[in-house]
Amino acid sequence: MNQRDYFFASESVGEGHPDKVCDQISDAVLDEVLKQDPRGRVACETYVTMGLIIVGGEITTKAMFDVHSLTRKVLSQIGYTHPKYGFDYHTCAILNAINKQSPDISQGVDAGGAGDQGIMIGYANDETEELMPLPIMLAHKLVKRMAQVRNDGILKYLGPDCKSQVTVEYEKGIAKRVDNVVLACQHTEDILDSTGKKITQSAREEMIKVIAGPILKGLADKKTKYYVNETGKFVVGGPQSDTGMTGRKIVVDTYGGVTSHGGGAFSGKDPSKVDRSATYMARYVAKNIVAAKLAKKCFIQLAYCIGKAEPVNLFIDTLGTGKVADEKIEKAVRRVFDLTPQGIIKTLDLLKPKFLKTACYGHFGRTEDSFTWEKTDRADDLKKEVK
Repeated sequence: MNQRDYFFASESVGEGHPDKVCDQISDAVLDEVLKQDPRGRVACETYVTMGLIIVGGEITTKAMFDVHSLTRKVLSQIGYTHPKYGFDYHTCAILNAINKQSPDISQGVDAGGAGDQGIMIGYANDETEELMPLPIMLAHKLVKRMAQVRNDGILKYLGPDCKSQVTVEYEKGIAKRVDNVVLACQHTEDILDSTGKKITQSAREEMIKVIAGPILKGLADKKTKYYVNETGKFVVGGPQSDTGMTGRKIVVDTYGGVTSHGGGAFSGKDPSKVDRSATYMARYVAKNIVAAKLAKKCFIQLAYCIGKAEPVNLFIDTLGTGKVADEKIEKAVRRVFDLTPQGIIKTLDLLKPKFLKTACYGHFGRTEDSFTWEKTDRADDLKKEVK
């Protein structure tokens, strides 16, 4: 896919999507534990369906908190504050099904080892200023824009549930334009036409102008196609229309399908779980390699064994874009970065309650200070080691 012409699509989902509701609740639980007990062990899973939320998993901690109140707070912040959206934080039922972490796992983690076996993937390219693939960045920005115009009252008819999808046209491997955009926006009945089966043309045009216009800018042209609520309407949304579970949007969370994904999801897991922390580290390493201009693209695989500290494998592939041999970059990475679970936690400062922010709009390509794995502060160190 490097040198030929092609089209590539990525999708994202908004904060009110049922799966993302679950991710946010699970990460809110994690943050609350870390706030009181930085060494607490958390593997929190959430399930949501019509009128019901189940919060479960394995948590071992000294922290004390009310799962019901915490869950309702998250739902309120998302915007499920009225029955018209089919789900209301005031009245939904909440079941607490949390247990403790297995002592067989904790004895290995306490000694500094990985909390599980598995493979973790990191990726970066120079396609955007965030060193991320363009399609997924545009998709994230679109759903974030939907939330903004809803919360600011610019489009008062929007509901919390939404999705986006963007197809980018590439010429000889270079992103040139947006070919088509899919916008799925939950809305109230205010904007239905006289048939009651579809939104009005004026509402459709308003969504394109207000949501897509500021995000796509010069990437859209006269040939760009827009698909807005293509069934006609999207009144019934959120948990009323679909079940949700933690960790079901892993490709949305990472690179939009441009590269592989490792074995695990992220939300609800404390940093002793390499599913999360080592994936963040792999992104950190890949981004610094590209920032150092050692390659235009970088794919990294890390592999761990439960109870072992050092990764059992490190694989780097610059996909034909490296300025030096991949083997030389691998050796430099091993010297510059501490890839043990404890080293990752220390390097990326992962014992602070900052994970709720990651649950929507992607775990990568973010500019907030708390996203420490997005820093490029080791680029110069890598350059020196390679030389």
